[in-house]
Amino acid sequence: MATKHEQILEHIESLSVGSKISVRRIAKALNVSEGTAYRAIKEAENQDLVSTMERVGTIRIEKKKKENIEKLTFAEIVNVVDGQVLGGREGLYKTLSKFVIGAMKLEAMMRYTEAGSLLIVGNRTNAHELAVKEGAAVLITGGFDTSETVKKLADEKKLPVISTSYDTFTVATMINRAIYDQLIKKEIVLVDDIYTSFEESKFLQSLDPVAKWHEFNTATGHSRYPVVDQQNRVVGIVTSRDVIGKDKETRIEKVMTRNPMTVHAKTSLANAAHVMVWEGIELMPVVDPSHKLQGIISRQDVLKALQHIQRQPQVGETIDDLATNRMEVIAEDDSNPVWQTKVTPQMTNPLGTMSYGVFISLITEASSRLLRKYKKGDLVVENISVYFIKPVQIESDIEVRPQILEVGRKFAKVDIEVHHEKSIVGKALLMAQLIDR
Repeated sequence: MATKHEQILEHIESLSVGSKISVRRIAKALNVSEGTAYRAIKEAENQDLVSTMERVGTIRIEKKKKENIEKLTFAEIVNVVDGQVLGGREGLYKTLSKFVIGAMKLEAMMRYTEAGSLLIVGNRTNAHELAVKEGAAVLITGGFDTSETVKKLADEKKLPVISTSYDTFTVATMINRAIYDQLIKKEIVLVDDIYTSFEESKFLQSLDPVAKWHEFNTATGHSRYPVVDQQNRVVGIVTSRDVIGKDKETRIEKVMTRNPMTVHAKTSLANAAHVMVWEGIELMPVVDPSHKLQGIISRQDVLKALQHIQRQPQVGETIDDLATNRMEVIAEDDSNPVWQTKVTPQMTNPLGTMSYGVFISLITEASSRLLRKYKKGDLVVENISVYFIKPVQIESDIEVRPQILEVGRKFAKVDIEVHHEKSIVGKALLMAQLIDR
């Protein structure tokens, strides 16, 4: 039977997009405490089912697909610009296709303003009205209000009219930043993107006989299966090692390994890969917050996905990308290559010298590139010991010189020196696990 928490989440999911949600209303409708309702609404927010805004409240929103993630909803715009909704609240869940800055004559502005877009404009009521009539939402900058006619029209057409105290340039910058952040999120592959769903997964019940494992093994050729109780909660995992020599009538619960490592769907793939490599796990059950089985993820799935990610063009650059994408080889010696880069403004700390985080990114990237020459695989950093680091000024050219001390089938040790103008400015030892492809 579903818990109260799960019942509330199911109820929220069943509500139509745009519905208003309140703790009190949920508590009353499902006969639960307000605390339970509040926790479930927060979980729904984490799952992108609802969005909470100041002065508006919580509304049910459309769950965005991964390929659509760079499109912002009007509700997200309200949060980004700390806005106030003047009209058209029922349309907050909609996504905008583009935004237009109204810094031109009215006729010219309307040429660019189309249905689904957002017009960013100051105190120009006639522009507000025309935009809403065209099917566009309006973001009024400078903290100005609009006319009652526009508010009424916005409510009728379910198109938000939002007011913000920021100026037009600041607002456009904030929205661009939010879209850019979404692009980076789009590139971060989660367990959710690759795991085998519950419907397609093979799993055993704790009361099943060992004979059932043999049935599955014959049908699929796989030897590892999660074990669930009667409520579908993961209680164990069973492998060929557990069932060898056991009577076929013995219950699975007697032979399984209890309390296996599990992973949540929203965990990043890099994190899952690290756990699987570190613990030597071939298969991990994917569970929801109530520990119920949602599906499975295998080591093979993880490795395939990691290889796929490396072949993708990067759209949103992270700090690591900015720090490492200018690294160029200046010495081609296979065993002792040297990479060179320049300390750009983005790579510095408030004192104008290279930041410690960038130093770590550079030595990790250089070690990874060197190890790829030896091993066709990926690197999971286990430990970095920095012996010393000296300040390096902005615009300085630095050289990164990694040297392999030891490399095995699954483990590597690399010594790295960072040079500037023929003197050592940093020295570190990196230890890593290697994931074979």
